[in-house]
Amino acid sequence: MQFDLSTLFLVDKKEGFSPAMSHLVSMMNYTRDTTLRSVQDVTFEELDFLMHDEANSIGMLLGHMAAVEKVYQILTFENREPTMEEIEELSPGLDLGKKGREFFIGKSLESYIEELEEIRGVTYQKFRSLPEQWLFEKTPFWMDQQGNNYFKWFHVFEDEINHRGQIRLIKKYCRVTQLQK
Repeated sequence: MQFDLSTLFLVDKKEGFSPAMSHLVSMMNYTRDTTLRSVQDVTFEELDFLMHDEANSIGMLLGHMAAVEKVYQILTFENREPTMEEIEELSPGLDLGKKGREFFIGKSLESYIEELEEIRGVTYQKFRSLPEQWLFEKTPFWMDQQGNNYFKWFHVFEDEINHRGQIRLIKKYCRVTQLQK
């Protein structure tokens, strides 16, 4: 996924998207670009590195980003809760923990990036087809509160930003410990 650096720092109109959708896409593009830059030189070993027995790896966090976006596609595009089968399929990425540590091991950076790109492609294709007012539709959300689709998609990239911080920390820790050996 390549982003145009001449427009990356502009929250502005994006070709094929409504004005409000363009603003959301602008922020999602910047978030994804910085995530991809943070992992561009990660080694195979660093993807699976665990700081301790209960930790998340960089690969797990990339898998989590993909799973979260898939869940929000279901929640917002289909306006329903995921089925038990969908939850089971996505649970290594959603729950992480032991299941994630077993599932997200031995995968290449390219496979994680391909999955993120494929899922984001589906998101953007759907965004192009939705009317702008869809962003502002209110539905039940967290803790019996109301949320709109705009906030839900803000939460998707806000979650990615948080985990990108973890990725940077893990990468730095891994490299420092490697230097000390």
